[in-house]
Amino acid sequence: MEIVAVDTPTLGDRSYLVHDGEVAFAVDPQRDIDRMLALLEDRGVRLTHVFETHIHNDYVTGGFALARLTGAAYHVNAADPVSFEREPIDDGDVVEVSQALRVRALATPGHTFTHLAYVLDSPGEVPAVFTGGSLLFGSTGRPDLLGPAHTGELVHAQYSSARRLATELPDETRVFPTHGFGSFCSATPTSGEESTIGREKRINPALTEDQESYVTSLVAGLDVYPAYYAHMGAANIAGPGAPDLSPPEQAEPAELRKRIDAGEWVVDLRHRTAFAAGHVAGTLNFGIDGGFATYLGWLLPWGSPLTLLGDSPEQVAEAQRELVRIGIDRLAAAAAGDVRDWAPELRSFPTASFADLAQVRHHRPVVVLDVRRGSEWAEGHLHHAVHIPLHELLERMAEVPDGEVWVHCKSGYRAAIAASLLDAAGRRVVSVNDDYDAHVAA
Repeated sequence: MEIVAVDTPTLGDRSYLVHDGEVAFAVDPQRDIDRMLALLEDRGVRLTHVFETHIHNDYVTGGFALARLTGAAYHVNAADPVSFEREPIDDGDVVEVSQALRVRALATPGHTFTHLAYVLDSPGEVPAVFTGGSLLFGSTGRPDLLGPAHTGELVHAQYSSARRLATELPDETRVFPTHGFGSFCSATPTSGEESTIGREKRINPALTEDQESYVTSLVAGLDVYPAYYAHMGAANIAGPGAPDLSPPEQAEPAELRKRIDAGEWVVDLRHRTAFAAGHVAGTLNFGIDGGFATYLGWLLPWGSPLTLLGDSPEQVAEAQRELVRIGIDRLAAAAAGDVRDWAPELRSFPTASFADLAQVRHHRPVVVLDVRRGSEWAEGHLHHAVHIPLHELLERMAEVPDGEVWVHCKSGYRAAIAASLLDAAGRRVVSVNDDYDAHVAA
């Protein structure tokens, strides 16, 4: 038996393919199912079952499309109000995938009301459990994604579900969560790249703290999550088809200018230092090297036309793959190549370090804009800085004081996005491309 993790690090998620050398099943597959299909071909196995732990809030599932394409049975909780035919599954149901692969469903509400975990029993193998968004590595899934009215009930359910897993499964059981590798679906930061039930009993707050302590600390620590999450549940209930990853229409410079002047989003995928050094006026910088889909999906008005600019067609294709995972299925247009071919004149703005900021504040007044999230600001911030979280900047642009704006975040990635938004609005801006910890020495 082999359990293959399929990582999507940009969203902080993992899917799984499990096989016995002949047949296989998948757990929580991402939208770009070609990765699963390639694994099936590489291993020479046939997919017979697809299991969803829950209706996902942070990405569009590939489960429905993968099952239809391969003829696999698609297992979704019987209580989920989906609009497609599936193999309903409920607490205690057992699926005999093969003589070597036996899967049992366990109700583990908390992340959602209908969340399921799947216990894998295979003769001669250490048991495993696919925990989705319930028990994570040193944490649990967040209970507030269905709205504040349900958070109280779900956080108590999450505690009970973690306890159920710890009670019913032996300590050596390997734990395979879907979330917790940087996903905003994690209630608190996770720890480690692998775990067992025994390890979780030692380190997981849901298993080491009493219920009220766990509930109080978890709810107090909940932070904001991306705005595009609001659209994921509806897409997954509808049964999303396979994505179209064919190349988008290519835009000439005149068309780019027309789209920018019309107020459409034209996004430059290049690294933030390259963008700052020279870019088409009015374009926005969401570098493919960072949390591209998360932050673009967070800020882009849902359903708006989107055009991408990249160093190469491959860079555009990578971005397109990232976007279909969150339901942005087709681009209005794209262009690739040398930025100097996209416009007769380019704009630029400086990048700097915290040491540079310390020096300039001795000589002239500047606006320091901190675009980190509220929880980061609360942990510590620069004196006299203005705080507007990145995800609020578009609506609060008028609150940025007049003058030269030095914008920073934790690492420089979000600062670059904010700097491009300010630059497009005609503000004089400097992007602090530095690690926040460097401010101490500066």
